[in-house]
Amino acid sequence: MKLQGQIVDIPNRRIFKGEISVENGKIVSVEEKDHDVNKYIMPGFVDAHIHIESSMLVPSEFAKLAVKHGTVSTVSDPHEIANVLGVEGVEFMIKNGKQVPFKFNFGAPSCVPATNFESAGAEIDSDGIKTLLENPDIKYLAEMMNYPGVLFDDEEVMKKIAWAKHYNKPVDGHAPGLRGKDVLKYISAGISTDHECFTYDEALEKLQKGMKILIREGSAAKNFEALIDLLPEHFENMMFCSDDKHPDDLIVGHINQLCARAVTKGIDVFKVLKAACINPVKHYNLDVGLLKVGDDADFIVVENLTSFKTLQTYINGDLVFNQGQSFIKQIAFENLNNFNCSKKEVSDFRIESSAKQIRVIEALEGQLVTNEIVEDALIENGNLVSNTEKDILKIVVVNRYHPDSYRDQKPAIAFIKNFGLKEGAIASSVGHDSHNIIAVGVSDEAICKAVNLIVENTGGICAVSNPDNYLDEEKIVSLPVAGIMSDKDGETIGKQYADLDKMAKRLGSNLNAPYMTLSFMALLVIPSLKLSDKGLFNGTDFKFVPLEFN
Repeated sequence: MKLQGQIVDIPNRRIFKGEISVENGKIVSVEEKDHDVNKYIMPGFVDAHIHIESSMLVPSEFAKLAVKHGTVSTVSDPHEIANVLGVEGVEFMIKNGKQVPFKFNFGAPSCVPATNFESAGAEIDSDGIKTLLENPDIKYLAEMMNYPGVLFDDEEVMKKIAWAKHYNKPVDGHAPGLRGKDVLKYISAGISTDHECFTYDEALEKLQKGMKILIREGSAAKNFEALIDLLPEHFENMMFCSDDKHPDDLIVGHINQLCARAVTKGIDVFKVLKAACINPVKHYNLDVGLLKVGDDADFIVVENLTSFKTLQTYINGDLVFNQGQSFIKQIAFENLNNFNCSKKEVSDFRIESSAKQIRVIEALEGQLVTNEIVEDALIENGNLVSNTEKDILKIVVVNRYHPDSYRDQKPAIAFIKNFGLKEGAIASSVGHDSHNIIAVGVSDEAICKAVNLIVENTGGICAVSNPDNYLDEEKIVSLPVAGIMSDKDGETIGKQYADLDKMAKRLGSNLNAPYMTLSFMALLVIPSLKLSDKGLFNGTDFKFVPLEFN
């Protein structure tokens, strides 16, 4: 195969008229040649950190959408499914991803469970990490979220990092807000990246101390605007990532969107593409071609270097996307799950109290971090209830892994601000990182209705109106694969999710991505205040705190 176009030579900062020749999936020549073709040929985009599961799609279906935007590869941490199914879940992701022409690069999930302060479906200890890292399909040790374990030299944590060093594989970081001496110790342990920076100063400090910084722009966490001004000077040590990308967003765009936004800001296109295409391949030692002779024929054809609209995507010389059509086929697979939870009663969500004030989680638009605030309690018949006038709503987390007889554990209950619901409830079995059921609503009745809809479907995301509403409306996107992914195609799930998102907003939510935000309200490793199935948790001090404020 021969292909002509304007060849984008990123390392040498030049664009020239040329022709590339491909044989047996490899580039055999790149030559300058005069022609009238104005389309650009360039290396494909790489998402430097993403949890495929957050798209609610299995890898093969994710690939089908991603290639439309010129993405040829991802660096993927499968810790979502690992927290549900352990090593079996990681193996499912690898096997499914291998069946399509797309370059998934999975890591060994370092924190399963993410903490000991929540109930997960599985555990991967340092011996399990060793076994995973022995596998050539595992490219790195995935984000070390247990940064307190690094700072205090936890034996298991340090063993996991040691195994990554033994196998000469990079160690990904996760250290939101970590500064000064603490971040120096974190880096000195061998951790080389961070995608959790949410301020310019934090990212600059980490860059200056030797870390590589990923600019994250996902469906919930959006740090592009805060960090992009670092790119012109630090482009050698920066990359782009999504972290978490919902299906309706993936239908619209991927890393190509971030490149377009960066170029619009006047940032040199070669610096932008170095971060988007080259740096992840070099840092993670990926088997991804970079448009050089002898490389795998992984490249894309784009309309221009401003919008980066993708016209064609090639992987190993195969045309996988052309003029709006993805050629990646649907793959048959077995649905795996781990769901052992019975339906709840309204009384399960009652919380007796006479408190005057309560701690409240303050959700922040576009951020995974939250604030801890104190608000007046609203009590009706001795029960702490939602206050829709002040937008302080009841939030619950229900353990989905153990039958009720396993332990006498009621749902964990707290309150949250900024979800904006005026009616009904929303719920999800996508609740980072343990993926218990998480719900927020205006009444105990609505919350119970939403939770039970998730239980009936053994996983999903849903919205329900008030039970006394004559319409009695409810919508659910079922997620039968580990309770976090669909067995349907991306276009179908993207539409269903968009419809569900609209319903959540009709119920009053003013968040840009209410379900993505909801899914992170149980993520204890990101401060400040979060809720696990075991109680209200302060992620700054790493300890449980009482709901009632005295």
